[in-house]
Amino acid sequence: MPKLSVNINKIATLRNARGGNVPDLLRMAKDIEKFGAEGITVHPRPDERHIRKSDVTELKKILRTEFNIEGYPTEEFIAMVLRVRPDQVTLVPDPPDVLTSNAGWDVKKHKDFLSEVVSGFRQAGIRTSIFIEPDLSLAAAAAATGTDRVELYTEWYASQYAEDREKAVKPYREAAIAFYGAGLGLNAGHDLNLHNLKYFREQVPELMEVSIGHAIICDALYYGMENTVQMYLRLLKQNGNTDRPTDTYNAQTD
Repeated sequence: MPKLSVNINKIATLRNARGGNVPDLLRMAKDIEKFGAEGITVHPRPDERHIRKSDVTELKKILRTEFNIEGYPTEEFIAMVLRVRPDQVTLVPDPPDVLTSNAGWDVKKHKDFLSEVVSGFRQAGIRTSIFIEPDLSLAAAAAATGTDRVELYTEWYASQYAEDREKAVKPYREAAIAFYGAGLGLNAGHDLNLHNLKYFREQVPELMEVSIGHAIICDALYYGMENTVQMYLRLLKQNGNTDRPTDTYNAQTD
């Protein structure tokens, strides 16, 4: 069954809005693990508008589940990841000033660059994943970089889900088969939520992990963090119909 990694960027955003240490990011991360999450994800950005470099260092000391660091592989980012040594690093093609991840890598165009970055992380024993569009034609190029996994960028699925969920999921199902056939593990993330997660999990084969942040934090405002984490875990782990609320906030960004 797919694992749930909770992105805690928005907890850091709330903390930073007032200064100080409320909410306590480290305590929240430990509690989210205790509530059942199987991983913690952070995406530190150069301006430290949410996750700070010091957060990354301290989180590594306390986490007991999978630690996943996302980011664009600048020299500074690479040095931080090699120093901290998380369980997984997810490479995203974000320029420094974007609000949130909004595209996957063109692995054909950037194959040489990504291959070099992936090689360095693999030599350090860090699993790598590349953020990517659900495009079958990218499977061979992605595998050629040496990456362990890809993370499917699911914004299009989420935006089309209410209109036609079968049409929305079809390219992801086909891409999953192609990437898995190329020898790659499969993660997914961006705009997955309580409404669309279960269907995605049922329809996309070989899914190993989902990373969800904004939606979980928004849902926790209504249901509490422990209950919310458990609700997402039930959608990932159970077969058949799973009860879910109909009034939960439908997050549009992650």
